[in-house]
Amino acid sequence: MAVQQLHTVEELEQFVQGSGKRLLFKHSTRCPISAKAHEEFLGFVKETDIPAAEVLVIEDRPVSNHIAETFGIRHESPQIFLLENGEVRWNEDHAKITREAIQQAVQ
Repeated sequence: MAVQQLHTVEELEQFVQGSGKRLLFKHSTRCPISAKAHEEFLGFVKETDIPAAEVLVIEDRPVSNHIAETFGIRHESPQIFLLENGEVRWNEDHAKITREAIQQAVQ
C-alpha cells in the first residue's frame, strides 16, 4: 500500500479520523536515525494493507506540531503512531522503530 504524504493540518485530521487501524510516521529528512526508521516503516507498509501516512517534520512543521498538540505526546523525530478510530493506541520513537515492533503493535 502507498504511503500518503500529509502536508496540511486538514489532510492530517482527515487521515486521523479514518476508521480502523492506521499508521502515522513523523520523518526528519536530515537525520540518519530517522532514515533507518523510515526504511523499517516502509518495509512494514509494503507487507500490509493498513493505511499509512507520513509527515516530513522539517518541511511541514505546522502539521508535525499539530500532532504533538492533538495527541498530547511530546514531539520526537522519528516517531510512529498506531491510530485506531482516531485515538493513539501505541507510539514509539528513534531506533525503537522496527518492522518487528510495528508488527507487534498492530496485532
